[in-house]
Amino acid sequence: MAPVGARGGGGVKGVVLRLFFVLALPALLFTIWWFASDSSTDVFWPPLRTILRTFPDVWTGERFEDDVLPSVLRLSAGYAVAAVVGIGIGVVIGSYRRVRAVCEPVLEFLRAVPPPVLVPVIMLFAGIDHTMKIVVIASGCVWPILLNTVEGVRAVDSVMAETARSYGITGIARLKDVVLRSASPQIFAGLRQALSIGIILMVISEMFAASDGLGFTVVQFQRSFAVPEMWTGILVLGLLGFVLSVVFQLVERRVLGWYHGLRASARRSP
Repeated sequence: MAPVGARGGGGVKGVVLRLFFVLALPALLFTIWWFASDSSTDVFWPPLRTILRTFPDVWTGERFEDDVLPSVLRLSAGYAVAAVVGIGIGVVIGSYRRVRAVCEPVLEFLRAVPPPVLVPVIMLFAGIDHTMKIVVIASGCVWPILLNTVEGVRAVDSVMAETARSYGITGIARLKDVVLRSASPQIFAGLRQALSIGIILMVISEMFAASDGLGFTVVQFQRSFAVPEMWTGILVLGLLGFVLSVVFQLVERRVLGWYHGLRASARRSP
């Protein structure tokens, strides 16, 4: 057995390596951007130093409260609705072959319709307030969650299902401990895909009849030719996506700790 100090050192080394791999490429891209734009005189392509100098003047605490917070709340609400609906319907469709045969043609048709195209239609029924934006986000996020849930439920090991049935594990216990647990890696793959789609739809929905939010602010800067300010808004969107991705990975590793442990054991075994 390795000494405690050695294990601790290995852990620290692993964290440092992970941080390096996470930050190396962004740092390289920012460096390239800095030198490539340093001598730019194009009004639409300002130097990165100008954008960074403008950033703290634009994104004050008040701006975060008025624009970033509403966007995050809408994204969270739409994402949560999509997760509940997608997982719920996906479990039903994946569990019953006849339901799947009836629903698949309709699902394929609806999935092929780009959510941004539905924005004017949703505005007619949901108005132009927060509800419309939440519905737009949910309507796009639900598909990767639903389809991955269906495939995950269909892929539940038949031996495991029969064993659970023979031991009298039925109903809610079977759903929770067998079906959802077995399908959870696939479900989380859909949730990850839906997160990036949700950010895109959050911005698009805020470009229509909005008075706040990141999408609204970026468009307002563009229309007033405040180009450095517009670029700072794009940076905020990128940072928001990065932070949400890190949070998602932490949640995923906690919930799917058993799954990652099994994969690690399989890799170590001869």
